[in-house]
Amino acid sequence: MTSFHTRRALVHDASLPPYRRHSALRTCLTLFAPYGLRATYHHLTVSARMPRLLEADPESLVRAVDELHEARELQRARAEEYAERRRAEKRAGRRRPTDTPWWNRPWRNPPDSAWQHDPFLHPPLRLPDYVRRQHALLDGVELPGCPACGEEGPAVSLSTGHGHAELCRCCAWVLTPCDCGRWHSFEPALRVGWSRTWQREHMTGTGEPSPHWPGVRGTARVERLESYTVDWESRVVRRDGDQ
Repeated sequence: MTSFHTRRALVHDASLPPYRRHSALRTCLTLFAPYGLRATYHHLTVSARMPRLLEADPESLVRAVDELHEARELQRARAEEYAERRRAEKRAGRRRPTDTPWWNRPWRNPPDSAWQHDPFLHPPLRLPDYVRRQHALLDGVELPGCPACGEEGPAVSLSTGHGHAELCRCCAWVLTPCDCGRWHSFEPALRVGWSRTWQREHMTGTGEPSPHWPGVRGTARVERLESYTVDWESRVVRRDGDQ
């Protein structure tokens, strides 16, 4: 099994060409990605100021993997505490967990489904700050605003064809799901190809976000999401509004 620490060491190895260090960072992301692989990668390119040409600033890869490592260490420590508590609960005869940690979020109807389809929609928080926020919520702390990013502005209401869902205007976290009881996925009308994101077309040569691509950002991007309904019995994914 690939070790996160082994791959992180490769990212730090200045004797390697930038493309090798970049590949090692990708492997680290397959082992830990709080926003999902694509959205976490996009976040790190912006947070670490990763330019289109890695040769211009190979140390941006170190900044990226160190932020990822810091968040992972926080999550690992909490996961070990949770595992120990669950063992104690099982010994006491409580087989069903009293709570579900954020890293074991149910795969059906996840509130962060939009991030999986659009890597430009995710919290603007640094990864360690996001992990700390999720841990605080797990502890029962009442935090203001969106559970994911803390945005306190009005939500974006999107039609599902069966009702409406309320999404965070900043990161598209589903604040209030549609009350129809069906599973809805929120996806962009115009999808961004993974290869374009991977090649950092959204960044400039100096490591700043490009002002030209993608053209629609922020709340306007959330407002353009389309709702899809998943029928788990037939495994059919249907865009809401289609017959």
